[in-house]
Amino acid sequence: MKFIILGCGSSMGVPRPDGFFGNCDPKNKKNFRSRCSALLKIANQNILIDTSPDLRQQLLKHKIKKIDKVLFSHMHADQTHGINDLRAFFIRNKNQIDVYADKFTSKYLKNSFSYIFKSHSKEYPATLKLHNLPKNFFTFNNKKKISIKSIKVEHGKVKSNCFIIDKKLAYISDVSKIYAKDFRYFKNLKFLIIDCLWYNYHPSHFNLETSLSIIKKFKPKKAILTNLSPVLDYNVLKKILPKNTVPAFDGLTLNL
Repeated sequence: MKFIILGCGSSMGVPRPDGFFGNCDPKNKKNFRSRCSALLKIANQNILIDTSPDLRQQLLKHKIKKIDKVLFSHMHADQTHGINDLRAFFIRNKNQIDVYADKFTSKYLKNSFSYIFKSHSKEYPATLKLHNLPKNFFTFNNKKKISIKSIKVEHGKVKSNCFIIDKKLAYISDVSKIYAKDFRYFKNLKFLIIDCLWYNYHPSHFNLETSLSIIKKFKPKKAILTNLSPVLDYNVLKKILPKNTVPAFDGLTLNL
């Protein structure tokens, strides 16, 4: 079982579409960041988290030939607007792909991408089947039961979902507050992948100071910072981080 960070960049990626690299050294490949998506690879299936606008390139880079399920964290464009790229897998397998989202994200997806969920003709059938995101989701790695727990967190003015996989890895790409009642689920994980936009305060994201305080509180064996803006150069950030914490880069793969 592997977890791949397909993209670790903030909402406009690094560099931005206008070529702006900010503080990031363009000579370092790890500073080239596509928008946030992730993939859980199990022996018999691939479970995608979010459909970044850069999804096509991410899937091609990793030679992903099938997507079995998709989990959406929240409704923002940088997590959803690559959804049309899933059509290729419907064409390949002739089966609708099951996608899971909370009620706010579901409403946004149905309003923005109605053609994906409702057949309009023989040539353009519905390609995805939308389900309510459960608090506890179960799948199987051969005969072993794998749990994926979704936990609501604050992300500025909207709610987002983080995912805890098999009580080993937590993926929290967009967050400004984790509720104290849920802290117990994040303690002593093998991996904590957590939002870290930049150095200064931001109303919708953790900054470096907040991310490090959460890591200190939860004590994972290893923490990985994601949703990184052009403000954060990979090598500069790596030098100032504690030993158990590293910046993400596109394609970082974790063995579970």
